Amino acid sequence: MREISQQAVTELKERARSLRCEVIKMLGKAGSGHTGGSLSAADIVACLYFWEMRLDSANPGWPGRDRFVLSKGHAAPLLYAVLAEKGFIPKQELASLRRLGSRLQGHPDMRKVPGVEASTGSLGQGIAWAVGMALAGRLDAKDYRVYTLLGDGEIQEGEVWEAVMAAAHYRLDNLVAIVDYNGLQIDGAVDKVMSPLPIAAKFEAFGWNTEEIDGHDFREIMQALESARGHKGRPSAIVARTVKGKGVSFMENGVDWHGKAPNAEQVERALAELAVN
Repeated sequence: MREISQQAVTELKERARSLRCEVIKMLGKAGSGHTGGSLSAADIVACLYFWEMRLDSANPGWPGRDRFVLSKGHAAPLLYAVLAEKGFIPKQELASLRRLGSRLQGHPDMRKVPGVEASTGSLGQGIAWAVGMALAGRLDAKDYRVYTLLGDGEIQEGEVWEAVMAAAHYRLDNLVAIVDYNGLQIDGAVDKVMSPLPIAAKFEAFGWNTEEIDGHDFREIMQALESARGHKGRPSAIVARTVKGKGVSFMENGVDWHGKAPNAEQVERALAELAVN
């Protein structure tokens, strides 16, 4: 197992803080988009892109790269922020989010944005893409790994569980699914709209190696990703307990921030909070 140093944790915290700032600025300028779920998953995405995955921004189509599929495609602002931070796209382009003619659409487009592996947005489809990628890697004798991030509301979709069943059947140990379990979706609390609980037990019942963690504890995230590498013969699921709107006090645990952008005054307040956290 790789050593998890305090320096690595500190650096990842700063990366995640920077990603949250970019998300707030992007959404404030666009005037629309999904804030809460982008903020809740920032720590997870920072660990994936700056600690876990093998990537080359100078060669986005490198066959040996690890793949990331944002199954909860509405959290595209977070994906664009990390792609800019990694050098796949220019940082100044982030200001064009959701503008007419911009390649940074409300949901990611793999045909236009370097580093986007799948055009997602129709919930449930991203994990199916990820299963196909992992199976292709197996058939082609490639050693890349595939990671996919799902929303907890998204797993109400039946297609998710068809993909989960297929991944276990084909023993895809090069696949890791991470559930952003913040407990809220656009219509309210996930367990009240259509309860998918218990999430971890369901993945386990389908034959997955499963772990439940604090999705804002960097050591737990890093350890879970490392543990997934060590499990052979079956895919891994990480159920990450998170806070919707994490990092901005007036957004945290607020269902109304699922698909609402901050106004200019709220952008200023949010960035001020993030500057000291």
